[in-house]
Amino acid sequence: MSTAGRSRERGSGAGARARTGGRLTAPTADAHSSRTPSRRDGAAKSAPSGTLRPLAAMPPAVRARANVVLCDIDDTLSTHGRIPAVAYAALERLTGAGLLVVPITGRPAGWCDHIARMWPVAGVVGENGAFWMRYDAPGRRLVKRFRDDAAKRAEQRARLNAIGAKIIAAVPGCALASDQLYRETDLAIDFCEDVPPLPREAVDRIVELMQAEGMTAKISSIHVNGWFGRYDKLDMTRTLFAEAFGIDVDSARERIVFVGDSPNDAPMFAHFPLSVGVANVRKQADRIATLPAYVTVAEGGEGFAELARSLLAAGR
Repeated sequence: MSTAGRSRERGSGAGARARTGGRLTAPTADAHSSRTPSRRDGAAKSAPSGTLRPLAAMPPAVRARANVVLCDIDDTLSTHGRIPAVAYAALERLTGAGLLVVPITGRPAGWCDHIARMWPVAGVVGENGAFWMRYDAPGRRLVKRFRDDAAKRAEQRARLNAIGAKIIAAVPGCALASDQLYRETDLAIDFCEDVPPLPREAVDRIVELMQAEGMTAKISSIHVNGWFGRYDKLDMTRTLFAEAFGIDVDSARERIVFVGDSPNDAPMFAHFPLSVGVANVRKQADRIATLPAYVTVAEGGEGFAELARSLLAAGR
């Protein structure tokens, strides 16, 4: 069967729930939250980086009731640009223990197609909230849900190409991200992945140029991503869980762990009481609107594996 025959794209008006191989019971929220719900734009007041609590301070009973793990990819699952075996094995162990594992990333649609099909995960949110994808194994098809329809994405692509050329001309040393060809909805400007690291002033200039074009601009650990619209990672996470799993993320937030490292993770850090930063989150702490509640000892993929061990040790 061809890829086209096994895939189904869902437009922004689609309300039908994706078919899954088994039912997942929505987690129940506790009566009391350890953190106040944030504004949806993630612009909650920042906490000083020194107040980050060590992961070991998360109570065992709290870890034991977590049944969803959401994770960034770059510099959270990966270490120095590669996903170590210990991090990939941690994904598989968490999934095998019955937790719902979903990467929430700024990486492109082309990568997310592969992730949804091949990784031991329940689905993926990509391009900072532009879409979700999940593989329906019983139906042998990839299910996709984009915020914008194909015609709108094609129209915006021409604008993104022009803006990208303007930014590259204006900011010496930056480049289109190597994965730009595989993107559907956003513009990614590389400031340290495949180019020598640029100074912060240059990164800020890229953000300013995107915003001057009416774009939303967010900084990750490697790129500045820009897109048209006011959505973020949290918005599409809500959509994925409601449509694919019948879970209200807001009601279930006490049982959901999110782990990340970058400014574009701020809406997720702000929303989930069980938010965790891998140790390298401190490198951009002054740029993150809301810091995570907890932090690992190790950086990157090793930090993610540390979190997985902590959750699994709580009793699975």
